[in-house]
Amino acid sequence: MLNQHKILRVFKLISLLKKAPAKSTRTIAVMLDITERSVYRYLDLMAEIGFDIQKDKNNKYAISIDDDGADDYFTLEEATLIKELVLSSAKNSALKDGILKKIFVKSEIDLEANHIINANNSKLAAQINEAIAQKKQVVLQKYFSANSNNISNRIIEPIKFTNNYQMLCAYELASKKNKLFSLERIGSVMITDKHFECAELHRFEQPDAFGFANIDDQKLKVDLLLNLRAYVILKQEYPMVIPHIKADNKNKTYRLTLEVNNLKPVTRFVLGFLDEITILGSDDFIEHLRAFVGQLYENNKKALKGARKA
Repeated sequence: MLNQHKILRVFKLISLLKKAPAKSTRTIAVMLDITERSVYRYLDLMAEIGFDIQKDKNNKYAISIDDDGADDYFTLEEATLIKELVLSSAKNSALKDGILKKIFVKSEIDLEANHIINANNSKLAAQINEAIAQKKQVVLQKYFSANSNNISNRIIEPIKFTNNYQMLCAYELASKKNKLFSLERIGSVMITDKHFECAELHRFEQPDAFGFANIDDQKLKVDLLLNLRAYVILKQEYPMVIPHIKADNKNKTYRLTLEVNNLKPVTRFVLGFLDEITILGSDDFIEHLRAFVGQLYENNKKALKGARKA
């Protein structure tokens, strides 16, 4: 039987592996504060539960989301009840293994589940709110950056959480910028004895549906038509896009129309599903995508030329 501590660790691992990019056992070990040997045991356990654990050519792991039966989701009421039961006392239920999979892959509470599955998040949020009230600097320890794929400590001056508590807006002293930090990527929080030094530079940035702040004061329109598979994976990776999607049940297509602050995440997603997404607009996005692919081609051509010379 899994005790509650192990259940919560499985929850956190599910959350990590559901989100791109794929992660190495070393990264997982650091983020869960366990040994790499333990990571392999948890991966085996998840495979036994029924998750499709995929390993890429770089020996990094991710959960493969199966879109079969995509409409067979828990209702909000069912998922909320099951969530509370599993987190409070699931160790005597013979059905818990199946529940662990369904509650995170097939429910309508994706936004909330991302926080509930990591019981430590409420503690982190409380610590950060305390630092905000005291106007104290904070060290975000073992913070995992999806952009650089690195884990490091970040010294920040916390400003405010977004409405859904997914992101923290804070002023980072090293970069001298207001940035957004994902709550679930924080290993732990240490409140320092130092008071705010740059309060006059604090600026709250409301993120777009892909988690990017409006640093450059510009809004860029994106208009996409997705098939079922692309839709299911998109809402799993970026649940805040859900309100911006309109379903055409007759044709089994899904139209995403919204404004974003940064085209990088949506560009990466589109390139991974080129044969499953139709780009309807905007002209700015199409031009950005064309330039990105052109630069990618040139970079690969130079790398290939250099490899042949070597």
